Amino acid sequence: MTSNQPSEELTLRDAQRQVDDWIGSIGVRYFDEMTNLAQLVEEVGEVARILSRTKGQQSLKAGASLGDLGDELADVLFVTICLANQSGIDLSDALRRNLDKKTIRDADRHKNNPKLNP
Repeated sequence: MTSNQPSEELTLRDAQRQVDDWIGSIGVRYFDEMTNLAQLVEEVGEVARILSRTKGQQSLKAGASLGDLGDELADVLFVTICLANQSGIDLSDALRRNLDKKTIRDADRHKNNPKLNP
């Protein structure tokens, strides 16, 4: 896994394997689940900070840097993958089931929502 190679499509399964390989070779071991939960909340907070200042009404403090939204979203994904790996969850299957659930549950819900269809 090198970051200097050209971008190739990465499946969730591949990402889960690569994160597990990275943890085993560079990260030493997974943080415990509660530490990873705290990390996830921290990373989501960084995403919120960027969006509140670029899309919301918050302003950036003088001299403060904004950060990179893509990098912060990747951090969220990385920690989410860590939690899935630790919990024995195949994210490809979980996402597929989740989309099936939403498709059935929300078949007409959003089409009939006046807030989305003024």
